Amino acid sequence: MMTQCSDIIANSNIQFGTSGARGLVDDFTPEVCGAFTQAFVEQMQSEYEFSGVVLAIDNRPSSPAIAEACAGVIKQLGLAVYYYGVVPTPALAYQAMQDKMPAIMVTGSHIPFDRNGLKFYRPDGEITKADESAILGFNVSYIGAVEHALPAISTLAAEQYTQRNAGLYADHVLAGKRIGIYEHSSAGRDLYAAIFASLGAEVISLERTDTFVPIDTEAVAEEDRVKARQWSAEHQLDAIFSTDGDGDRPLIADETGEWLRGDIVGLLCAQLLNIQALAVPVSCNTAIEKSNSFEKVVRTRIGSPYVIAAFEALAAEFKRLAGFEANGGFILGSDVELNGQVLKALPTRDALLPGIVLIAGAASAGKLLSELVASLPARYTASDRIKDVPTQWSRELLTAGAEQPEVLLSKIGFTETIDAVDTTDGLRLTLASGDIVHLRPSGNAPELRCYAESGDQAVAEAIVVKALKGVKVLTP
Repeated sequence: MMTQCSDIIANSNIQFGTSGARGLVDDFTPEVCGAFTQAFVEQMQSEYEFSGVVLAIDNRPSSPAIAEACAGVIKQLGLAVYYYGVVPTPALAYQAMQDKMPAIMVTGSHIPFDRNGLKFYRPDGEITKADESAILGFNVSYIGAVEHALPAISTLAAEQYTQRNAGLYADHVLAGKRIGIYEHSSAGRDLYAAIFASLGAEVISLERTDTFVPIDTEAVAEEDRVKARQWSAEHQLDAIFSTDGDGDRPLIADETGEWLRGDIVGLLCAQLLNIQALAVPVSCNTAIEKSNSFEKVVRTRIGSPYVIAAFEALAAEFKRLAGFEANGGFILGSDVELNGQVLKALPTRDALLPGIVLIAGAASAGKLLSELVASLPARYTASDRIKDVPTQWSRELLTAGAEQPEVLLSKIGFTETIDAVDTTDGLRLTLASGDIVHLRPSGNAPELRCYAESGDQAVAEAIVVKALKGVKVLTP
């Protein structure tokens, strides 16, 4: 009896998180990669006609072998493989939309080094949660893979992504500006310097490494905070631009070397693009609503598929749509006109667009990045995580907490009263002071995250430390 794809996937320990299938590198066996690929491609064939599938990878050492396993099954299905090498995830997604083909990105994004993942794209953008369910339940015999080395790398995706972003502003808009590019092991590190230089900036490349660095833009390490301040002072920088591992979450520092929170980056980018309606996860800063910059703001569960799903209803009423996540990944939900040009929708997270829009937008207005931030309502966020926390335990803790929130709040060390409880995703408690404590299990690793918000940055950071310390005491 032939093995079913669904059985291989179910027994693989690979799980869908907020964005893509993630797991330990050792669990991404050729058979598991093949089963996921077959399920995805045949699901797409039931909806679209296409002659091939496009692939790309990040800089993790395990990524080429995973891509080879995917390519073997694509070949076995009688389809061509188009390989774009190491490029940012949004570059692959954008090219796939132009090619009208499905795409697979091999990346673990920001998660720890011993893990990796697969992100899947329809010919019209990210897969939906319904697509994820269809992949997981694909009850068809696994066809196996033929040996298939990856084809020669095409530079088309990198070229098209460069053209999309470099042409947004006049080529002198950043003249006189010094921009640092923290390259580390980012999938887009070979593109960013040239793009910012084409806009007139003097670019300083910072700390490229052959060792993979799992940058988490929602929990920037203190080491990276110190580096940014030192780089800014040493090189007299106007801004620092970086991303996570696969280039879909921005990491941007102002002229003092202070990293900007991702949802603040998204808010500023949306303002500069004159967005009418926003979809954002529940974890994002409430400065979004308090800024009174948008005609409508919809709050969703955490994860780009939920943000993108909200665009359909918004499109019936508004023409300029966007979304972003607390990690800063910006999702353009409609075509928009910018500087007399039409910027096409890109329904997936993008790091480069908000970087260019913020840095060039500030330069065009004659302002510092810190001045743009200072123009926003004074609401500050912080976040961090504790690792090696069983996901099921976290869920049980928060389920009990939703039933008796005051009890949980007391157990983790808080004495304030609660004004509002939000269970859209995890447990988000608004205190009488206006401060917010939000606990949520990670969608792709055995971790528990805490998001906090306050009118004071130090208080927000202290809430995170206190909450995670309290939760850690409770862990089994």
